[in-house]
Amino acid sequence: MIDSVSTLNEPISSVSTLNEQVSSVSTLNESVSGFNSQHDGGGSMTVGGADGQETPVDKKQNPDSQDKNELSSSRQEESKNLKDESLHSNVKQQETVNKSLALPAVTEGDDNAPSNNTRGGLKDTVTSSPTATNRSQPDVVDSGCDLYHGKWIYESTGPLYTNNSCPIITQMQNCQGNGRPDKDYENWRWKPSQCDLPRFEAKKFLELMRGKTLAFIGDSVARNQMESLLCILWQVEVPKNRGNRRMQRYYFRSTSTMIVRIWSSWLVHQSSEPFDFAPAGVVKLHLDAPDEVFMQYIMDFDVIVLSSGHWFAKQSVYILNNEIMGGQLWWPDKSRQKKIDNIEAFGISIETIVTALVTHRNYTGLTIIRSFSPDHYEGGAWNTGGSCTGKVRPALDSELVENGFTNIMHEKQVTGFNRAMKKKRNKSKIELMDITEAFSHRHDGHPGPYRSPDPNKITKRGPDGRPPPQDCLHWCMPGPVDTWNELVFEVIRREFEDRQNIA
Repeated sequence: MIDSVSTLNEPISSVSTLNEQVSSVSTLNESVSGFNSQHDGGGSMTVGGADGQETPVDKKQNPDSQDKNELSSSRQEESKNLKDESLHSNVKQQETVNKSLALPAVTEGDDNAPSNNTRGGLKDTVTSSPTATNRSQPDVVDSGCDLYHGKWIYESTGPLYTNNSCPIITQMQNCQGNGRPDKDYENWRWKPSQCDLPRFEAKKFLELMRGKTLAFIGDSVARNQMESLLCILWQVEVPKNRGNRRMQRYYFRSTSTMIVRIWSSWLVHQSSEPFDFAPAGVVKLHLDAPDEVFMQYIMDFDVIVLSSGHWFAKQSVYILNNEIMGGQLWWPDKSRQKKIDNIEAFGISIETIVTALVTHRNYTGLTIIRSFSPDHYEGGAWNTGGSCTGKVRPALDSELVENGFTNIMHEKQVTGFNRAMKKKRNKSKIELMDITEAFSHRHDGHPGPYRSPDPNKITKRGPDGRPPPQDCLHWCMPGPVDTWNELVFEVIRREFEDRQNIA
């Protein structure tokens, strides 16, 4: 382990250790490097999914128009629009943007796709034992029990909403609307070992969030979670849409609650300008600087749900302490040695953004870091025949196949989080919502081949055994993703109710 980014401005402490880390995970990156292919040779191609997160789709299928809009928008234009509108009816005074960070103009690319995974198995009760995290730290939300160690239990009560009762589901996650024939994946609920996870109460959530704003910040999986929450809340109140194509904002009039989503693919500062031997056009990630596009608004947020990870499989250049230290799917000079790979870069990015939040002198909100979301491409990667076709129930513990990439990404995320927490010096609260191990069982919860309403889409393997193009990264709605918001609700309930009881 390295002690990099001990503060946002301190130099990295051990390049030699980084070199060792890079060599130790080189085999994992070999599978990731294949994501640069735009075509899989099987009658499918990649397009930008919602918010630029690409997934393989049939060549005949048109991508969602919202995705085109978001992909074509520059970061400069996005920032201008964010500034032009208030985030809430009671807008708090905003933090001045760090003038030393030039606002970049980057058009999101569609060079790569998520990692592959292999899962299997069926069971009525599925257990999970995630990596332990330090829950005794000061200013960590006291959840009362370990919410992330438990089992999946079948419950016939049904989901909190249906695809027909929520109008804002992204089409690619509308599995029932796209013809998925099975529904049991909607009925499995998460049961922590030491306590119960209450079913989401929409009215109580809105009351707890009275006059407050919750912001989802991240990539298309963050969008997936945000839409899940909106669908749950939609059952008791239809919100007013106050957003635009670059920033989604939904206002619930009864309690003056705002739900916000801001796109941030890597959570750190990015630029497309030339830098040293990296030319224009290639995305440069400044791993020691947080993404100023959303950092300038954190004073407006009472709760932030932060998530990232899958975009570290995309082409990018890694800059640390004003020096190019590595790259993903980009390294023009083979004589130069990479000092950082994409996995190490992810860990550093997490430490950077969490440090920025827990050391911000005026930020007092609740931050929930959602851990790395596992994908379930079985038998190959997304573009090499990987599939989750036919998965209809959670996987058995005994039948899980270890996913090295998911495991090490999760490890780096936890390490970065814990390092940042050692530097905490403000009054904010923070929770690592560690869903990775629990959701490694949910290979049944993805759209798979049911990503389109096209009645002529291919949903079964061909005569040669080749699976149809599919999405084994995002989550069906309704589906397992709703559990993330039940966990968010429980964290918020315990934090805000405890605060009210103490007062």
